[in-house]
Order: sequence, then C-alpha cells, then structure tokens
Amino acid sequence: MTQIAPKPGIMDIALYVSGESRLAGHDDVLKLSSNENPLGCSPAAQEAFSAASGDLHRYPATDHAPLRQAIAEVHGLDPDRIICGVGSDEVLQFVTHAFAGHGDEIITTEHGFSMYPILARMVGATPVTVPEADRRVDVDAILAAVTERTRVVFVANPANPTGTMLDDDELERLASGLPPHVVFVHDGAYTEFAGGFDGGASLVDRFPNVVMTRTFSKIHGLGGLRIGWGYAARDIIDVLNRLRQPFNLSKPQMAAAEAAIRDTAFTAHCAELNARLRDRMRQSLVQMGIACDESFANFVLARFAGPAEAEAADAALREAGILVRRVGGYGLPDALRITVGDEDGVTRVLDVLGSFIQGRRA
Repeated sequence: MTQIAPKPGIMDIALYVSGESRLAGHDDVLKLSSNENPLGCSPAAQEAFSAASGDLHRYPATDHAPLRQAIAEVHGLDPDRIICGVGSDEVLQFVTHAFAGHGDEIITTEHGFSMYPILARMVGATPVTVPEADRRVDVDAILAAVTERTRVVFVANPANPTGTMLDDDELERLASGLPPHVVFVHDGAYTEFAGGFDGGASLVDRFPNVVMTRTFSKIHGLGGLRIGWGYAARDIIDVLNRLRQPFNLSKPQMAAAEAAIRDTAFTAHCAELNARLRDRMRQSLVQMGIACDESFANFVLARFAGPAEAEAADAALREAGILVRRVGGYGLPDALRITVGDEDGVTRVLDVLGSFIQGRRA
C-alpha cells in the first residue's frame, strides 16, 4: 500500500454523483436527471463546432477574446471583466483557490449545490452549512453565520435542486450585509429561465466583492462541451486569471459557445418553451396532491408524502423508462428533481405520476 498521503481534508471530499443516463431494460430512456435542454443546442453552435474541427492541430487563443466579446455584447457587460472556464465549476474553483484556504470558512446553504462543500474541502477550508427557510435561501441565516474566518459565500440563484429564488431586494440585503473581506459568489447557472433576471450583474457593478457565474450547459445546451464564465470587478478577474491555465478552452468549445450566445432567438425560444411546460408540470403535480414550489429554473422539485413514497414514485418512473434525480443527498429524501423536457416528455412524466398517485392513494 502506498505511503503517499494526500493533504488533510482531501479524503473528506464526497465524490460528486451525476445524473444517471442509462437504465437497464430500456433502449429509449427519457433522461430528466441532469437539467439538460430537451431541444439540444443552437444549430448555429453545431455548425460552428464542426467548422472549428478543421484546426484541431492548432493551439487555441489563450485570452478567449472573441467569446468574451460576444458574452459582453449580448449581456451588456465589460469584456475585460469576464473570465471563461471549463464549465462554471472551474470558475467557482478559481474563486475558492484564490480566496480561501486552511482554517478559513466557506458558507453554503442547507439544500445548496453539492459542489460547494467539495470546493471548500479541496482547499482545506471548512464548509459551514446554514439552514434554509422552506427550501429557500435564508439571508438572515447566512449573515448570522459570518465570522472573521469566513472568506466565501456560495448562493445558487435560482437554486439547485429546489428551483426557488431570491428576489432583488433579498440579494441586495445579502450583498450589502456581508463584510468586504468576504467574496459573495452568485451562481446563476439557471438565470435564463428566470424571466428578465440579470443573473447578478447589477450586484457586481455595485459591490466589489461579488462574483457572478454563468454556464453554457443549461439553456444553451452545451453541457457536453463544458463551458462557463464569470463576471466580477477587474481586480478579482485579474486574480482569477492567474490561476487559469492558458489553454483551458479549445477552439471548438469557444466557437460553439460564441455562436450559441449570439443565437438569441434560439435562447428565447428555449426559455419560452420551458416556462410554459414548467408551469404545466407544476400545476398538474399540485392537482395530483404532490407538493411543488414555484420553480424559476428548468426543473421542478416534486415533494411526496415521505421518503418511501418518493422512492416508489422513482421506481414507477424508472419502470416506464424515465430517469429523474433523487435528492436525498441534498437533504430532501421525500423529493424528486424532474427536468422539464419537451411536450411529449412532460406528458409521459405526468401520465406515470398520475397513475402512480391514483393507485397509491386510492
């Protein structure tokens, strides 16, 4: 057995488990476990990716300038304050490595994204988990947990896996209530599904310690390419770029992402479809007697009478060839997170759950 020991804290990291994609006995699985775009990506992104494949022997640009410019133009931002990463996860990792270390604390919330505690332990920091209020981020609980050792606060908004959201007033109260030595990371992976929300950009402009992160994995349908970005004050971006490997994104990645973000008509279509089908799914679940908070993302959190009923509902969906996400690891053992699929996908889910509830509670 090897005598090489990892740094303290590394073996405390729980391995991240992604949504399932295969189901024994089913060739045509309806995968609703990873919050992927049921329409895929923009055709323009596919074309750009294919066109870029002719230069695979060339190193990519290290400054991501065309992609940063495209992001800036579409969202009305300063391109010099944008950083791109291998998914928004890499940007979150940059922040953690840059501003936290052994003996520091990183605040996460009760049902927050499971990567946050992993990132904290990766740098030897202590994750501090604060309670939520009815599956919503509790600003008062976060502010009460801040100490002189706090270095980073992670908040996903809209939240994963709950789909709930802080409004502008609560975000303002949180940002203004944090001391200047604490970096507030507003993780906006699901921003485009929230209808008119700026993802935290206005917070970045008013508070020098706020970092906004976004992704191409959700509404832009590029989860397989792993592309994300962050926006912050210029001095923070300068720090993060010192941690970024120069060739972290390939030319095909950047080409596809630039085309995707410029195809605003496709993005708007995806958002409109999601909003309509998300509302249909939530209303139908509530009518069945399945609790479901209003969601501002591309999924809903269906809450059952207890863990046993949630497990049975999951089994019924799997029997029908449908994969959703069990979220017991997020402190929600009585719930299933269900991605909003296309029209047929939503119908299939509702038909299965309708039959399940009718048989279960008759």
